[in-house]
Amino acid sequence: MTRAAGHQERGRRDGWHLLREGGVLTLTRRLPARFDLSASTVLPTGGRRVGRARLAHQIRQDVWRRLQGLRGFMPAVRIEQGAEGVHVTAGGALDAAAPLSWAQAALAEVLADPACRARWIRHAEARS
Repeated sequence: MTRAAGHQERGRRDGWHLLREGGVLTLTRRLPARFDLSASTVLPTGGRRVGRARLAHQIRQDVWRRLQGLRGFMPAVRIEQGAEGVHVTAGGALDAAAPLSWAQAALAEVLADPACRARWIRHAEARS
């Protein structure tokens, strides 16, 4: 498999790939990562360090729980550290016709859910 310059790729036993390019981490099942459906948010971290891979996996799990009935959907998450916090783009590939307005709204609800957001940050906080 070929990789673009600057990409580090790590395939995992569980079938998920973690792609690192500079300060961006992308979690995807299939390469190349596709975001046919996506929503974005910023998670304020209050200066705390968070594990990007741990964060991406937690977000992916909640996105999948909400959208698993969406035929042909394969989730992906992109994480980038920014000045205001962690920039998150979640969504993924769609390999079948889908009700995009419903899927877009459901995805946005997951990313905006205060309980999910707090749990994601708690789970991903860097361990000393």
